[in-house]
Amino acid sequence: VVARAIYTEVREGRGTEHGGAYLDIWHKPAEYVKRKLPSMYHQFLELADVDITKGPMEVGPTCHYMMGGIRVDAETAQSSLAGLFAAGEAAAGLHGANRLGGNSLSDLLVFGRRAGLAAAKHASAAPASALDSRQIDEAEHDVRAPFQQKEGDNPYAIHRDLQDAMQKLVGIFRNKEDLERSLGEIAKAKKRLGRVSVEGSRLYNPGWHLALDLQSMLTVSEAVALSALAREESRGAHSRIDFQKLDPAWGVKNNIIERDGEAMRLRQENVPEMPDPLRSLLAEEKGETARRG
Repeated sequence: VVARAIYTEVREGRGTEHGGAYLDIWHKPAEYVKRKLPSMYHQFLELADVDITKGPMEVGPTCHYMMGGIRVDAETAQSSLAGLFAAGEAAAGLHGANRLGGNSLSDLLVFGRRAGLAAAKHASAAPASALDSRQIDEAEHDVRAPFQQKEGDNPYAIHRDLQDAMQKLVGIFRNKEDLERSLGEIAKAKKRLGRVSVEGSRLYNPGWHLALDLQSMLTVSEAVALSALAREESRGAHSRIDFQKLDPAWGVKNNIIERDGEAMRLRQENVPEMPDPLRSLLAEEKGETARRG
């Protein structure tokens, strides 16, 4: 609610010069603020030279959790690729359209354990894989390529522009026009990544690391934008200005993104049926809540 309110103020021209809003807590005693918000107090003081016990702080909404992710088996956390396991924020399916605070910790504890046990079992039973020297050479060539590119694109500039496009066009409120524009910006960033250039040593080179990470960032960004464009409704954290209501037809569908050569292919599948024991438990909880109310 707060994030959407801030974003509305910014979108309608009432935000701060940096695209946020002011959060004011300096009416509280200084010692209270330092005790309750120690990290926030020190961060603003050290990074922005702002003492939040004496004045307002500038804040804004940002992405802090990924509810989509790799599609995995619920019991083993294995993906469709044999030997690849995912859990926690890297996997999809537990939280639905919105995440309740604190649930991510339970998620990673339960499914992290399942993933670890299944991965250990898989590793102990699987034979050693044969190494393909050609694939190794190709991978080495790809990761070294930014050093060979002269006067190419700066990875930090590509990263900044990608962040800006995703925040403005695929942010808290979405519409068809913005989402289509975002896909165009992502396509431009892909081309620029093919010309990315870095300098310096291979020993702890953050620019090089970013150049390599951008490939994954662009993949995730495109998957999010494609899925958001296809889902013509508003549900949970997905808010479409042009489709503001829940659509029951979409409530039973998941968007699945698959690689198709260099492109991405989107398809829908029905949400799996809830297991009977879980359905009974939820019905029991709902009845208990109704009786307490």
